[in-house]
Amino acid sequence: MGQQQPQDAVAANGNGGGKRPHAVVIPYPLQGHVIPAVHLALRLAARGFAVTFVNTESVHRQITSSGGGHGVGGGDDIFAGAGGGAMIRYELVSDGFPLGFDRSRNHDQYMEGVLHVLPAHVDELLRRVVGDGDAAAATCLVADTFFVWPATLARKLGVPYVSFWTEPAIIFSLYYHMDLLTKNGHFNCKEPRKDTITYVPGVEAIEPGELMSYLQDTDTTTVVHRIIFRAFEEARGADYVVCNTVEELEPSTIAALRRERPFYAVGPILPAGFARSAVATSMWAESDCSRWLAAQPPRSVLYVSFGSYAHVTRRELHEIARGVLASGARFLWVMRPDIVSSDDPDPLPDGFAAAAAADGRGVVVPWCCQVEVLAHPAVAAFLTHCGWNSILESAWAGVPMLCFPLLTDQFTNRRLVVREWRAGVAVGDRGAVDAGEVRARIEGVMRGEEGEVLREQVGKMRATLHAAVAPGGSSRRGFDELVDELKRRCGGGGGRH
Repeated sequence: MGQQQPQDAVAANGNGGGKRPHAVVIPYPLQGHVIPAVHLALRLAARGFAVTFVNTESVHRQITSSGGGHGVGGGDDIFAGAGGGAMIRYELVSDGFPLGFDRSRNHDQYMEGVLHVLPAHVDELLRRVVGDGDAAAATCLVADTFFVWPATLARKLGVPYVSFWTEPAIIFSLYYHMDLLTKNGHFNCKEPRKDTITYVPGVEAIEPGELMSYLQDTDTTTVVHRIIFRAFEEARGADYVVCNTVEELEPSTIAALRRERPFYAVGPILPAGFARSAVATSMWAESDCSRWLAAQPPRSVLYVSFGSYAHVTRRELHEIARGVLASGARFLWVMRPDIVSSDDPDPLPDGFAAAAAADGRGVVVPWCCQVEVLAHPAVAAFLTHCGWNSILESAWAGVPMLCFPLLTDQFTNRRLVVREWRAGVAVGDRGAVDAGEVRARIEGVMRGEEGEVLREQVGKMRATLHAAVAPGGSSRRGFDELVDELKRRCGGGGGRH
């Protein structure tokens, strides 16, 4: 892997000796960040960029050991099955920990390594991959906003920094304006104010309880807070910000951010055809749910998944499980093996699996191909943690959401889904969810008038997303403008396909 030399990556592209622009794409080493980064890399490659894609050795091992490649990529290069003549070079970098280290169980220790150790490994890799002279002049660095080093390293290498933001624009804006939240007493103090926040540019009004979990914390000395603070210092040095959102969903927020720096809304960034990706991205083995789904009536199944990263408590899980059973709904539940903890592989209530299997109305799997499930006509609703990828995928498929956020941006994402877009309903809160409410919410969405209203609203959202990426749509135009600007900056000339 990585036999190609940096100079090859910017080889002449047959138009009078012009250099092929070179994008080095580095996702944050978490499932929800890797997926959109892969598909952004494929988009850039389709537009004539030579791409170097950098995963950590740990992420690569998880993808390939999960059966990653599912016949399309082999073990060494996840992009081997991409086809289409895409010029993507695949590189690995150490995150500083042994491959056998449990990054889920030792979360804070792992994050300390991402903060302090990973940057040196990336620095060494980039010096080799970017090269110097013509190679460096044709290169741009496309790195996840949450990294603490991109602007600094880009300046040292003499290349532009494209900050890739995988969450909605409102989250970027709130982090970007942490200084305002601090100055006004809503953050980074012992007793934050509880009144409505009305002073963040482009955010009309937001309640403190709708902020990201890290902005609701009073202890801001944790490793994650230190990462966020450093990352957004670096983001202020970005040449461009590319965001996996849609302008029509967040117009005022995006307009305000564009007054700060070049900001491109290019979402939703999804697998081609909204189908199983040709490039392996899943860090868990995916169960094939198609046969079970095919046996269910149209619009009868509740899909349940709480994502790839955050954890729930056993009590929360038991209340939700009892509510799901009591609702009488058919269900497909993705139960990540460490959803409660790596030490608790079977956290569901006693008798749950037997009760679900007794009449065949429910199935529990460790992981699945989510886009395939959401696109299936049997699926009626999605009980979700409100991760941003999940929201975009659900909206793209026209599936209304029941929202139970767990961590980080998910609380603010719920506000968007429930209050602004009215494409879902809230289901309790952390530490305050009970089976009765879960049952009532499921029944309302699956069988009640509430569900019909939600389906109409999410249908409008679906149309907005599809229009955005169609020819002439806002995200298609945004990506065209980004490509033209990067080709101009990296000496490759413009030109759209």
